[in-house]
Amino acid sequence: MMVGHAALAFALGAWLADWAGVDAGKALLIGAAAGGFAIVPDADMGYALIGILTAGTLDPSVLLNSFWDAGLTVHRGMTHSLVIGLFSAIAFGLFAGRDLRRVAGVALLGGSVIATGVLVGFLEGGVMASFVVAGVAVTLIARRAGLQPQTVFGAALIGLLTHPFGDLFTGTAPTLLYPFDVRFLPTRVTLAADPTIHLIGAFALELATIWFAVLVYARLRELPVAERVHPTAAVGAVYAGVVLFIPPPTLDVSYHFVYSVLAVSSIGLLTNLPRPDLRSAGTRQAALLTGLTAVTVALLSYGAAYIVVGTTLI
Repeated sequence: MMVGHAALAFALGAWLADWAGVDAGKALLIGAAAGGFAIVPDADMGYALIGILTAGTLDPSVLLNSFWDAGLTVHRGMTHSLVIGLFSAIAFGLFAGRDLRRVAGVALLGGSVIATGVLVGFLEGGVMASFVVAGVAVTLIARRAGLQPQTVFGAALIGLLTHPFGDLFTGTAPTLLYPFDVRFLPTRVTLAADPTIHLIGAFALELATIWFAVLVYARLRELPVAERVHPTAAVGAVYAGVVLFIPPPTLDVSYHFVYSVLAVSSIGLLTNLPRPDLRSAGTRQAALLTGLTAVTVALLSYGAAYIVVGTTLI
């Protein structure tokens, strides 16, 4: 989902900036900053590396399970809170300034790490520290790129506050109002009673956010999207036949489906083999858009095949 988080924040940031009358180049820069901040909450997955280091084996399946078991002990907690996100956006915006504003930003960010470590625990303090470090890195890059402090604040606000909602359809929903013990959403938003259809729906939402980002970028760059998509993207429809050969995927067991459907994107590169000069912007755009279209066609065709055939086989 990380790509979806960044894509949604990028699209919203760039689109809102364009709507406000900002020139296209700066609007894209604001979108990129928002996308960067949208990834920051997932810095808490750094703890998952502890699971790999303590697994005591090189067995890939054990390492994978250890990675997720360790990561999920802290994932989607405080770093995914709207309360923490709002507070942090203000702090990053202040840190992006100069003199007293930067001092205030450092005080807020450093104080949040110390307070978390003292009041909640050492592990949580470390998670907050990784979140702060990641956010500071994005802030510094945004400032070096020329964004003003108030714009950095806006980008941080978009990125940090949109991130948690992208996780409502997979795994356990984040604690949106942490540290307050209030839940106004179910543990997970279910798109369908059938777990496979739910997974297909969640994947489709991810693709939709990517297409949203692509279309916003294309509009600002005045790129003809339809002209860049090669007809070979239709080959993705063949993926429908996979429903007969792989077990129906679910959120718990989805790697075989996700990796294989993403592999369909290679159609974008194969299409351009006769002219494989990826230094050409047009070639890169054609490869990306053809691959993305092929994956979209593959997902839709698989979904249709599963509904027609798959449900009668299980």
